[in-house]
Amino acid sequence: MILPGATLGILGGGQLGQMFSLAALRLGYRVLVLDPDPHCPAAAVASRHLCADYDDPAALAELARSCAAVSTEFENVPATALELLARHLPVRPSPNAVAMVQDRILEKRFLRDLDLATAPFAAIHAEDDLHAAWRSVGGPAILKRARFGYDGKGQAGVDDGKALASAWAAMGRAPAVLEARIALRQELSVVLARGEDGMMAFYPVAENIHRNGILDLSIVPARSPEDLRQEARRMAARIATALDYVGTMAVEYFVDETGRLLVNEIAPRPHNSGHFTIDACVQSQFDQQVRALCGLPLGDTRLLSPVIMMNLLGDLWADGEPDWSALFRHPQLKLHLYGKAEGRPGRKMGHVHALAADSAQAMAVLEALRADWGWPKS
Repeated sequence: MILPGATLGILGGGQLGQMFSLAALRLGYRVLVLDPDPHCPAAAVASRHLCADYDDPAALAELARSCAAVSTEFENVPATALELLARHLPVRPSPNAVAMVQDRILEKRFLRDLDLATAPFAAIHAEDDLHAAWRSVGGPAILKRARFGYDGKGQAGVDDGKALASAWAAMGRAPAVLEARIALRQELSVVLARGEDGMMAFYPVAENIHRNGILDLSIVPARSPEDLRQEARRMAARIATALDYVGTMAVEYFVDETGRLLVNEIAPRPHNSGHFTIDACVQSQFDQQVRALCGLPLGDTRLLSPVIMMNLLGDLWADGEPDWSALFRHPQLKLHLYGKAEGRPGRKMGHVHALAADSAQAMAVLEALRADWGWPKS
């Protein structure tokens, strides 16, 4: 075990790196953050901030020299940087697990090889693949860049072969996945932690509602049948085991109109839909990230209260600072701001948790807040 007093490294200083740092510091660890942004959210709380590129040799050498173990806050850290660090100290999750999930083509094929259901898909590497992909998947469909897409970025809806060719050209003809657009009944996610010994701990399944490709609300417990939630946990466990995963991980699902569960994406890190664990569970997803990284026993994932998480996007700052007094009038709400200076449209600036006796009451409080702010209803 790596015990309190040691220094832990985290690649990425966004809000997930910030929340990891807060969890680690509370447990008595020091935290060294590597991020090229001098104003990244984690820099304000970490013990030390290395302001350098993720593949900077001197910065990686300093991490290897100073830290007892290293994790990552997002999947697009260069796999080569993780591999270099893994020669010197524990890196959890492993470079192989992160590399698998960095590329949607590899990820989809991995899921297919596990015999886990996904939306119909086809890989596109070159112009010659376009016709075959359209013939295989058909429309309506979504074209997604194989790498570096998130929150709806790097995606385009396509309804015919001509639109597919245009969308692929607009993406710079980068490798991509063409995926059938599913008529959805619901979207779910499972956040779990897996230790080096293979033991796993699961959080309650979240029901997710998106707006413009960005997560708007996570409702916990999910309003779905227990057998479906159990199936989601079983599928996530198969994925984590196959990856020999160590750390906190999320699996996102589609539920189609027939009630069938389809794997959408794997996130090799804590997840936006798991933020509810900070206030509503015994141990948060970030506590688990620290525990798994350090080889500690995993913590209790019990839900202490029904909860709804609502993202706060930069759109709310369009006319200046939001009216926080409207939020603080509701004692059931807990505010988490990330310390970002500029509120751009679609940028995640923070989130709010509504804790109540049931989901209906939590939703009513959030709808009242949205009305005060002039935000559209969920």
